[in-house]
Amino acid sequence: MSRNFDTVRKTPPGILIIRSIRGRDWSLSTYRYMVLLITFVAYTCYHASRKPSSIIKSVLDPEPKHLHKYPWPLGNVFINDEFRFRNKDRVTHQGWYPFNGKDGTSKLGEIDVAFLACYSMGMYVAGHLGDTLDLRLFLTFGMIGSGIFVGLFGIGYFWNVHAFWYFLVMQMIAGLFQATGWPSVVAVIGNWFGKRKRGLIMGIWNAHTSVGNISGSLLAASVLDCGWGWSFIVPGAFIAMGGVLVFLFLPAYPEDIGFPCPNDSAGGEVETQAPKGSIAEDDKVAVVPNGSGLRTSVGLHEACLIPGVIPFALCLFFSKLVAYTFLYWLPFYLSQTEIGGEYMSVKSAGNLSTLFDVGGIFGGIIAGYVSDRSRSRATTAASFMYAAIPSMLLYRAYGGVSKKLNILLMMIVGLFVNGPYALITTAVSADLGTHSSLRGNSRALATVTAIIDGTGSIGAALGPLLTGFLSTKGWDSVFLMLMICALIAGLLLSRLVKAEIAEKINKRMPSSSEQHSHKATASQPLLSNQR
Repeated sequence: MSRNFDTVRKTPPGILIIRSIRGRDWSLSTYRYMVLLITFVAYTCYHASRKPSSIIKSVLDPEPKHLHKYPWPLGNVFINDEFRFRNKDRVTHQGWYPFNGKDGTSKLGEIDVAFLACYSMGMYVAGHLGDTLDLRLFLTFGMIGSGIFVGLFGIGYFWNVHAFWYFLVMQMIAGLFQATGWPSVVAVIGNWFGKRKRGLIMGIWNAHTSVGNISGSLLAASVLDCGWGWSFIVPGAFIAMGGVLVFLFLPAYPEDIGFPCPNDSAGGEVETQAPKGSIAEDDKVAVVPNGSGLRTSVGLHEACLIPGVIPFALCLFFSKLVAYTFLYWLPFYLSQTEIGGEYMSVKSAGNLSTLFDVGGIFGGIIAGYVSDRSRSRATTAASFMYAAIPSMLLYRAYGGVSKKLNILLMMIVGLFVNGPYALITTAVSADLGTHSSLRGNSRALATVTAIIDGTGSIGAALGPLLTGFLSTKGWDSVFLMLMICALIAGLLLSRLVKAEIAEKINKRMPSSSEQHSHKATASQPLLSNQR
């Protein structure tokens, strides 16, 4: 059932200050660039705060097997000498209890799945709330709350906490707060931008995922020598400061600051005065009164009935399973795998793992651009998932030959794995959230995004959990699981791929018929003259 919410929102205080200083307002194009930047920073903070657990796995691991005396690739930037576990930091060679027993690796997997399970369950609730509440305040609340509980996980080090339930609870609550992020930022972007070039714009914008992973890895690694607790506290403070930025400067809807909304069909239509080809270019948009808007929020069931939501949600289940397995376990895998005849330290492995996300940045941009040009979201996503299978096989088989080859293959895997993941969670979610069946109702954006990404997050929770168990039997089992999941992800879009191909064929057929008709008409006078 749908409900009507007459929401009255205020202009962000930071924008009011800027207006008073400048004496005039910014243009619509400037505000759109600002929204892109702030939401980019916001979700960069979210992902940065998720990365520490993957960096400190080998510190907490009960039996760190190998130490490497030549940190690579960043040399002494983060490591002054050969990495070793130091008694003065209360981290010994046995690791950190309760993760230093025989079931330590499984416990690390349980920590990951607890976080991601709460994240995925909270996503469905957060999506509906995002369509009914002020997105700016909702996002601020989620970011500051995430920062607090990510920091509390690290404070367990300084409090000398060794109770497994403490770390488990901190991760679970942090997962609930983290669920506020993705539906909110995608909804904000969808509110500010129409469908024109959405795939490319969101492909570039979605680089925040990889930038967040990279910055989170570097932040966590940079303070690891001071004690692993700092690896959580610093990213926690980072996301809390991001929440303050959102509160001060992010307008959730264009009408909140007196500009038209590109997704509303009600009201008068006006031409925007944006430069041709700019991100602000839209043909006609509706003028909505400043600070208010009557919008309808759809329920989960209604949103699920939108064509394409369920297939893409199921595809993302397996796609995100693959992506998050790399997110949480790649540093651990690198530290336990011989590369070029050497084993690298925990920090070096964390630094090297960031290159996977560099490849992911290019993957998201390429997938968005290709899907815009071909107008085939499903075909693009499926093609990337199929290509990820041989790339993962090659990485497992030849990634240990040398560091250079490992980097190359890792970036290729990141490109194909993160490409469809980025496309589905951004452009596809925004397209479906403003689907024509909603009759211009933009308040399904957060709900649809939550359904798709929430379902994907269930897979994200399952992947690291399975990896925790399968890795004890050998990494070949882990990569086999990932390749099977990538195959299933592509197959789940088969029906949509067929529909896209059929649509393109049908568009070409009328043009061919018209040509035959034109030829027949042109030949009639000639035949008459011959008679």
